[in-house]
Amino acid sequence: MPARRLLLVLLLPLLQGCEQMAELLELPNPQKEAEAAEAEGRAIGGACRHAGRALEDCYTLNPKALKSAVFAGWREMNDYMMANNIAEVPAQLTPPAVITAVPAEADHAPGIIPGQPFTPIQPPR
Repeated sequence: MPARRLLLVLLLPLLQGCEQMAELLELPNPQKEAEAAEAEGRAIGGACRHAGRALEDCYTLNPKALKSAVFAGWREMNDYMMANNIAEVPAQLTPPAVITAVPAEADHAPGIIPGQPFTPIQPPR
């Protein structure tokens, strides 16, 4: 009996190495992936609430996030903000500038004006 216990004690470090070996081989781990998705969803929900976004907007902006995790993060941040009288911080990002450059060959092309009839360029005869 003591020999079996000794053998188990000696093999215990090898069993701990299985997880490290799986990480080195990049084997999928569904439990870790689920935990990461849950944490990311909570972070997204908390950030949306802090920015003053509605929960539905948060769902729309992050379609791949778990809705339950987003809601949990949103609710946690809402409770925290209410308890500590923290105001919403709206996003300060400006929309990207619209590119208005016109290609060189389109300089002589007629413009299309909404509500006006379009007359295409007639080829020379």
